[in-house]
Formats: sequence, C-alpha cells, structure tokens
Amino acid sequence: MVTYYVQLEAVKYNLDNFMQRFFDIFFSGIALLFLAPIFLPIIFLLRITGEGEVFFFQERIGWHGRKFRLFKFATMLKNSPNMSTGTVTIKSDPRILPFGKFLRKTKINELPQLINIFLGDMSIVGPRPLTTETFEIYTAEIQELIIKVKPGLSGIGSIIFRDEENILIGADSSLDFYKKNVAPYKGILEVWYASNNTIFNYFKIIVVTVIIVLHPKSQIAWSSFKKLPTPPAQLKSLLNYPG
Repeated sequence: MVTYYVQLEAVKYNLDNFMQRFFDIFFSGIALLFLAPIFLPIIFLLRITGEGEVFFFQERIGWHGRKFRLFKFATMLKNSPNMSTGTVTIKSDPRILPFGKFLRKTKINELPQLINIFLGDMSIVGPRPLTTETFEIYTAEIQELIIKVKPGLSGIGSIIFRDEENILIGADSSLDFYKKNVAPYKGILEVWYASNNTIFNYFKIIVVTVIIVLHPKSQIAWSSFKKLPTPPAQLKSLLNYPG
C-alpha cells in the first residue's frame, strides 16, 4: 500500500511537471509573438538613451543549481553590480536610468525572461532566479529545497515582495536589513512553493500576479494562499499583511 502511494505521488508529480512545461512553452511563445510590436520601440528607446544598452544579461542560479544567463531590458548603469548595494536594488537607487525607472515600475523590464522560459531555463511560476551573491544568503537547507523546482518569472516570493525596492529604504542599512529580515522570510516562502508545486498553484499564482499588477495594494495573495508562513513582526506592515 505504501509503495503504491509513493508511485502514485511520483506519477502526479511528473504529470504536473509535464503540464507546467507544456503551458510554459505555450504561454511564452504566444506572449513573445504578441509583444514583439511593443519590444521594438522599447529597444529603439533604450538604444538612444542611457548608455545605449538594450539587454542586461546576468548569471543566475537555476534548476538543480545549474547556472544560466537571465535576459532583461537594461534599466541600470552597466557597472551597477559592482556599485553601492551590488545586486540588491533599493528605492530611488541612483544607478537606475531614467527610462529604466519606467520599465521597472511597470515590470516591462522582466518580459525578456519569456525567452528564458521558452528555452527551458525558467518557468512562468517559481522562485525568483538569484545571483550567486543573493542565493548564498539563504541557508544550505533552503538552497537545497529551492533548486528542486525551476525558477520563475513570477512566484509567491515575487508576489509577497512585489514592493521590495520600497521596503529597502536607505543604502546604508538596506543590505543588512535584506540579509537579516527579507531574505530569510523570502526563502521560507520559496520553500513553501517548492513543497506545493502543483498545476493548480501554478495557475492560481498566474491569476494572482495579474490582479496584483493591476491592483498593487490588494491583499489577495494572503486570502488566496491561506497556509502561507506568517511573516515576522518587522515585515507584517511592510508586506500589507492583514493579520
């Protein structure tokens, strides 16, 4: 009986992964076709403004710990990873270029990651792919659990920390606050998703992401995922926690 149950769970897990990959290819392919007319003027504006860079490529930690190159529209100074707070971005970060500010606020800068999704480096839904620097802030146990699923364009951590740049105010203290408060709880959220990685939650997170983009102050994430780990006291008000 136990063996049968284990086999059944394995079949369900593999089916969920197959379906997620199918929808990843389908959604990202359709989105890239429809967004092409929008990408062209953005590419032109980036080329003639700022430092003339169109895309930003950065090595991230992916599925099973494999590293891959993440695609984004360029929004910051080319040397920004070696300046100030490194790979952690804060509110009113001076490294952000004027047009880049608009792209980041609207999340348009993230859309080239659809290429990563189509290629199989990422999924529509999953933990955010981190740089080696920020990934190593997590404990070894959390790292091991997170890399069991593909990183995503959106995810429970991205939804809950959708206003992260505004949370990290003040360059002198923001990195320390990130390491002591933000990263530990974000890691717990990502582990929650890795442990609840189903096709049902895949679609639920997509729907909640759309609502959050349209209504940033909504508390729908907390009501939609009622078994989420409770945030620490110092983060509750910052994360719009209803409790």
